Amino acid sequence: MTQLTSVDATFLNAEVGNVQAHIAGLGVLDPASCPGGRLTAAMVAELVRDRAHLAAPLRRRLVQVPFGLDFPYWEDDPDFAPEKHIVEIGLPSPGDDRQLADVVAMLHEQPLDRSRPLWEIALIQGLRGGRVAVYVKVHHAAIDGVLAAETLAALLDLSPEPRELPPDDAEPVRAPSPASMIGAGLVRAAVQPVRTALSLARTVPYLDEIPGLASIPGVGSMASLVQGALGRPEAPPVPRVAAPPTPFNRPVGRRRAVACGELPLADVKEIRRGLGGSVNDVVMALCATALRQWLDKRGDLPDGPLVAGVPVSLRLAGGAGAGGNQVSIMSTPLATHIPDPAERYAAVRRDMDLVKRRFSASSGGWVRELSGLLPAPLAVVATRVALQAASAVALRPVNLVVSNVPGPQFPLYLCGARVLGYYPISVITDVSGGMNITVFSYDGKVDVGIVACRDLVPDPSEIIDHLDDALDELRSLVGGRPPTPPAG
Repeated sequence: MTQLTSVDATFLNAEVGNVQAHIAGLGVLDPASCPGGRLTAAMVAELVRDRAHLAAPLRRRLVQVPFGLDFPYWEDDPDFAPEKHIVEIGLPSPGDDRQLADVVAMLHEQPLDRSRPLWEIALIQGLRGGRVAVYVKVHHAAIDGVLAAETLAALLDLSPEPRELPPDDAEPVRAPSPASMIGAGLVRAAVQPVRTALSLARTVPYLDEIPGLASIPGVGSMASLVQGALGRPEAPPVPRVAAPPTPFNRPVGRRRAVACGELPLADVKEIRRGLGGSVNDVVMALCATALRQWLDKRGDLPDGPLVAGVPVSLRLAGGAGAGGNQVSIMSTPLATHIPDPAERYAAVRRDMDLVKRRFSASSGGWVRELSGLLPAPLAVVATRVALQAASAVALRPVNLVVSNVPGPQFPLYLCGARVLGYYPISVITDVSGGMNITVFSYDGKVDVGIVACRDLVPDPSEIIDHLDDALDELRSLVGGRPPTPPAG
């Protein structure tokens, strides 16, 4: 028996007309090693059928509790049929990357069917150079970033030859009976006031860590006072800045725009060695520069820094197999307002160090605590009302989400086809901003996936171009040469 957590359920509740809460990845593959040199939907379906027992989200469907009294449950779908989740699409000539991005954006706009396991795969044929693309999306209620990587690993191999698989000897997971679910829901409702009080008590000492609240006068002082009253050591301070208005911080529409690119990981590591910090610091600085150029080009560059939300996994080492979303988010200034590249990099590194030290002190549990404040029947309504209110009053806890996911530095294969690149494509909302940048390091590259509201950012490939400029700028700093002014 596996019940959704309050965080899992929040991703379900957040889905409205303009928001779809699935996360996805776009793999670009070389099918030369496949039988007959071709990757087909039938081959992928057979692969999923053989390996679904290695990744539970692939064959589990939602079971709703009667009257919505409690959070839903997962159970193994007795009618599981992978071929129903897989479609095959052909691109017209010339099969270029822009056409691919447009198809992926269209696919990313579509909701998942909640009557069956919450995933879909689109096999996209006709790419230039004989390549094939595989777009995979899974609902965020079923997986977080770590589980997504685990699920992906279940389908991939280290060589064109498939590996030997462990037997599927587990008993199918079944949801409780309706009567049992109702009983458990009533018990949860009875103890909910106590749970709410405890969650509030655990959250108040770290209120200033919640995106958007840190910039409110008095919140930081109140959090410090509560920490002192509880006898806890004072947590490191967090930067207190408000997210400024930008063109991508307006109400999000239904349509999406997608762009993918890649940067050499060796160059990123060279910059890290030359300027100090971590690979993630370099990624954040590259995004700061790219966004600065994009905003400045439009005359919309704010006087102060942007604020980025940075997802963080709460899973302990070796705990990837545990179910449920175990994720929080840090918010950090993104020094887009600093014109000097060396000073900008130093500011990004300093701010990231501050927010990471604060996060280590608090463990980032506020996401779990806030999501569990209300009983399940009220949480659905409250989540949607909160999202609509955020849109109406232009609430900006953050400007955008920037995520860096480390991946394997060796080639992987799907049905014998070598994976040339893997580009993550995430979620956008009115609260998190109309643009999301996620990077994934794989086989010597940093693969970048950007998703945006098409009404606000019609062509996010411009950001990819600016990331290339930003990399050149930082490499010039490491080499002791003045950076080349960006074009335009």
